Amino acid sequence: MANTHTGTGAQSETLSTNPVVVVRGIGQLGRSFLREVGAMFWFIAHTLDETIDRVRQGRVPFRAASFFQHTERAGVESVPLVGLVSFFLGLTMALLTGYQLERFGTERLVPGLVAIGFTRELGPLLTGIMLAARIGAAFTAELGTMKVSEEVEAIEAMGIGPLRFLVAPRMLALFFLMPCLSTISNIAAIFASSLVCRAYFNMAFVYSIDLVRDALLIRDIITGILKSLMFGLIIGGIACYRGLTVNGGAAGVGAATTSSVVTAITVVIGVDTLYNTIYTIFFPT
Repeated sequence: MANTHTGTGAQSETLSTNPVVVVRGIGQLGRSFLREVGAMFWFIAHTLDETIDRVRQGRVPFRAASFFQHTERAGVESVPLVGLVSFFLGLTMALLTGYQLERFGTERLVPGLVAIGFTRELGPLLTGIMLAARIGAAFTAELGTMKVSEEVEAIEAMGIGPLRFLVAPRMLALFFLMPCLSTISNIAAIFASSLVCRAYFNMAFVYSIDLVRDALLIRDIITGILKSLMFGLIIGGIACYRGLTVNGGAAGVGAATTSSVVTAITVVIGVDTLYNTIYTIFFPT
């Protein structure tokens, strides 16, 4: 009876929380969120400013070998993963939409539907999610380990700016490689849809490509490229920011890596939704 009474009292005490405390907690969460967003924004801004200032002085901001190394990791080594996932998703999308459109005799719309869907939306989004999980986690773990082992402080002691030396090549690698990987994703999905149309709907491969060419517009391609550039900058900035703000040793590195992946994927999806909303409002047709 005593235990029951105690549990009931604790429950009633929890339920009767002061509304002021609840509002204060929500306010603190909102303030922490805005502070984190502001910190990431200024982190990216300071990195770009430090890099541009170095270039204005006529000096190299970072080693070219470091940039090409990160480019190879983020771009070349990600091609099989991006191409394979996009190929399978293109197959699935073509099959599901094709069987529905076939009921109305409009299965010839499948190649264009897949092409527009991937070029404007799925290509950049899928590529961003995969790079956030694969490359973003690696960048965070590397910089976090350097932070914990005090290598970043050693670089600063030598008079080298850690932002331009460590962050800039990683961010720029993702920034420039994202459109290329998104294009590979689009090509893989279009090729998969052409195979489905040839196997199940008796469309010639050349005819499918003609339908894709007729369906795609220049603004669809530009939209996909702009999204890719934004996603690359966001993923690189978040990954490096989490890595350079690690606290707590090895456990902190693991927590920062997890937080980097979750934050990057969430922000990429949120920015994509915001971009689509603004684009639909100002360019409805």
